[in-house]
Amino acid sequence: MYDNLDAIVNKFDEISINLSDPDTISDQDTYRKLMKEYTSISPLVAKIKERGKLLGDLSDAQFMLSDKPDKELRDFLSEEVASIRESLAGVEEELKIMLLPKDPNDDKSVIVEIRAGAGGEEAALFAGVLYRMYGMYAEQKGWRRELIDANETGIGGFKEIVFSIEEEGAYSRFKFESGVHRVQRVPTTESSGRIHTSTVTVAVLAEADEVDVDINPADLEVDTFRASGAGGQHINKTDSAIRITHKPTGIVVTCQDQRSQHKNRDRAMAVLRSRLFDMALTEQESGLAQARREQVGRGNRNERIRTYNYHQGRVTDHRINLTLYRINEILNGDLDEVIDALITSDQTRRLGEYSTTDGMSDASIAGGASGTAN
Repeated sequence: MYDNLDAIVNKFDEISINLSDPDTISDQDTYRKLMKEYTSISPLVAKIKERGKLLGDLSDAQFMLSDKPDKELRDFLSEEVASIRESLAGVEEELKIMLLPKDPNDDKSVIVEIRAGAGGEEAALFAGVLYRMYGMYAEQKGWRRELIDANETGIGGFKEIVFSIEEEGAYSRFKFESGVHRVQRVPTTESSGRIHTSTVTVAVLAEADEVDVDINPADLEVDTFRASGAGGQHINKTDSAIRITHKPTGIVVTCQDQRSQHKNRDRAMAVLRSRLFDMALTEQESGLAQARREQVGRGNRNERIRTYNYHQGRVTDHRINLTLYRINEILNGDLDEVIDALITSDQTRRLGEYSTTDGMSDASIAGGASGTAN
């Protein structure tokens, strides 16, 4: 794992030099690309250098110990070695996580699709609750949300609602929401006070760029129709809504939230690209079914991932056996505690897989690894 640390630092130094080159500064595209890479690598390089300093300090203290000093100095140096090794173990644990292979989609924006499942109108109402929750979460982060399509039930619920979160890195957080969300509560229409169980399916798609998916225009059937639902007089009097059918796969995408047909077509194409991209990723990973079941980051959409129990005031994420009695805060968009726990669990699982294949034990790392990068 630590074989390429010097190469990473050398690459960082090379980028630093290039960023100060007048030719690079005058080429804004190249400059932005290098600056993005520089910003991305900076925390890793800082951690590598911190590890290098600790290894140097450890080597110095061990050398002084080998000189057989008097008891007082020997005791001091022994404590110093123990302290440095403890700090080194912590830094290397952080470094291992930073060196894990990155999900190539983590930097992307997302398209989120929420669909009512079992439970009829109650499921549709809870789909609206989840839409509000994700909207409030995005608002707290300062991320831009854009509604793409919605199929409303008339009393505040949604049979289906599709929206995007336009923010670099949104996928790295939202991807953990894919799966079946279960709600247990007394519906407002229930006169006897019985608790009902309903489900809502959430699909999180990395927003694909045009270069990610090649779509043949001949494979598309494009229809226009008059938008329905909220939007004022204009949206109901023009054929601005778009329906795109991808004939090879049968995927149908609609967008009616924008006032212009052109904008609706662009958003519908973005959703189609993302669905096709997600389909391609699923096919590529089909041989890793067992790993997919264990993976936190892409929850199986056929199984529940989380339960919201209103009566007990709890939210339970079944993938990591996490239960929090903060349902009101979570439904108001306070999702970081849940998502952070899922990220930590995913990192722990992947570290275990890496250690198994790499043959690296925690003990050997804590003892002080070689390969200093100063």
